[in-house]
Amino acid sequence: MFAYIWPILLVVLSNTVYQICAKSVPEGIHPLASLTVTYAVGAVVSAILYFALNRDGNLLREYSHLNWAPFALGLVIVGLEVGFIYAYKAGWQVSTASIVQSAFLAVTLIAVGLLLYREAITVNKVIGIVICLIGLFFINK
Repeated sequence: MFAYIWPILLVVLSNTVYQICAKSVPEGIHPLASLTVTYAVGAVVSAILYFALNRDGNLLREYSHLNWAPFALGLVIVGLEVGFIYAYKAGWQVSTASIVQSAFLAVTLIAVGLLLYREAITVNKVIGIVICLIGLFFINK
């Protein structure tokens, strides 16, 4: 059970700290300049964790298994980071920006699940979409 729960707990904790950090990027720095530091730290921490968790690890061997996804992920992560930083600079509140994007994301991912992965759209999912949209109405009121 813990193996099922801990990744979600890590995502929630990390996303909470992420939103605080994104909101705290200084006004005087360009968001992309800030992200160069962010990704340098991320690369170093990733390498340290890789070797700490894989004593006989070989990054070059690992890289031979790459496909398009990590490259695309790198591009879209920049979009996520810059989007949130600019949203906060534009005046979005930390209490609503993430919720609004998450509601739209949830609705979008239901369509993605259907179209790309043949996941079923159930009555519960439709009810969830309606609840998300109602929630967006009340959050932005």
